[in-house]
Amino acid sequence: MNTLIISTFSCTFEEFKTDVTGFITAMGKEVVSEYEFVQAGEHKSHLLMNVLDMDALCTEMSSDEAKEWDKKNNCKDTVYSIELVE
Repeated sequence: MNTLIISTFSCTFEEFKTDVTGFITAMGKEVVSEYEFVQAGEHKSHLLMNVLDMDALCTEMSSDEAKEWDKKNNCKDTVYSIELVE
């Protein structure tokens, strides 16, 4: 499933990208097969992902570690499903 996550945060974009890349890598290619960050400002990101296991992604995003990171960095996420228009 193609997914877009728009995030705002108080850390820098580079810190956000590094930390979130670590979360994605830890989940493995069976959960997220591809992803790309787009910087939409110093404190905003658009993350495009091909999610193969949405349940696993939701579990990771709601884990204690993720919640702690979100709180520390004032991170707010809005998640969208993307469909191809032909």
